[in-house]
Amino acid sequence: MAAGAGGTRAVLALLVLYSMAAGAAGTTGFIKSPLSQKRLTQDSVELYCEAIGNPIPEIQWWFEGIDPNETYAQLWDGARQDRVKINATYNLHSTSTISIANLTGDDSGMYECRASNDPDRNHLSKSPKVKWIRSQANVFVIERPEIVTYVSESSGKLILSCNISAPFPTISGHKWMHENKTLAEDENKGAFTSYTIDGKKEDHSGIYECVYEMNPPIKGQVTVSVAPQVTAYKKSEHGNEGDTGVLTCKNPSYPAVTTWSWQKSGHGLLENASGRYIIKSSGSKTELRILKLDIEQDTGDYLCNGTNLYGSGDATVNLRVRSRLAALWPFLGIVAEVLVLVTIIFIYEKRRKPDEVPDDDDGGSAPLKSNATNHKDKNVRQRNAN
Repeated sequence: MAAGAGGTRAVLALLVLYSMAAGAAGTTGFIKSPLSQKRLTQDSVELYCEAIGNPIPEIQWWFEGIDPNETYAQLWDGARQDRVKINATYNLHSTSTISIANLTGDDSGMYECRASNDPDRNHLSKSPKVKWIRSQANVFVIERPEIVTYVSESSGKLILSCNISAPFPTISGHKWMHENKTLAEDENKGAFTSYTIDGKKEDHSGIYECVYEMNPPIKGQVTVSVAPQVTAYKKSEHGNEGDTGVLTCKNPSYPAVTTWSWQKSGHGLLENASGRYIIKSSGSKTELRILKLDIEQDTGDYLCNGTNLYGSGDATVNLRVRSRLAALWPFLGIVAEVLVLVTIIFIYEKRRKPDEVPDDDDGGSAPLKSNATNHKDKNVRQRNAN
């Protein structure tokens, strides 16, 4: 932490010194310039620029397309149907970032970062004394190749495959990913790639990615979709009479559930409007809350059902409602056992004492007699001595 803080202070000091030097010379300089990049259509790109001077310079972004007749035009935040976003900060030095979303072929061209601290830099009639300094970067937007995906099952295995259509850049390998985890990699240069999963389709649903290692990398999505695989969070739930009961079901499969419903065995659908039932649901989970549990009315099996475009699934939760006194039975049992034990001990002691009292009296007289004899012997010895 101390080393990091010291390094930060050193950088800030250098920036201040550089700014003073630049201000004294009346010039502006770049600390970081934007870098040229390759991107695919529908992707996004981000360019970064930093400049320093005294006073702190202003940064602008300009663009020139690949059309020979096209000239430089200034870019503003929100341009190109709000696909262009520009973020700038001015603190000790100037920083600016331009990002363009959902790229098209028309976004290819030269992007220019301009910086100036001349007071007349934006004057309409006066010419600035100091020219804008410029730093350029090319952005090449390549048409995204089409990737055809397949999902098949054979002999208890799930086979995912991708096939990219020409033309496409040189392929150096493939990678398969799921939930940001790499499942497999290879260095094959072919347009076709596949990945095999042991198990049923229902156990491995989700979105998988086949990545073609090229410049830039190209990803295809393989979707394994199934009907909801609904399971109960707990197959059996317990609740006390008068409390609130909570039953939960979940769906770990893909895609998410679009409609959840709850039903009590032998009864119709349970609705929020009933007053005693509160149902809260999301795509992967549903929860039923039953207010003021009643032994006679609420004990039984409850069915949760989830539905999506590929079908439906359900699970059963058994609810047992106990009396409020049920929790006291173990304590009352212990109390009863203690009372019985104390009674037995009391009766035993009561019967044993009358028989043992004479023995205690006899046993106590013997030591007294012995003590008297000892005293007599001691007196006789004392007289003889005299």
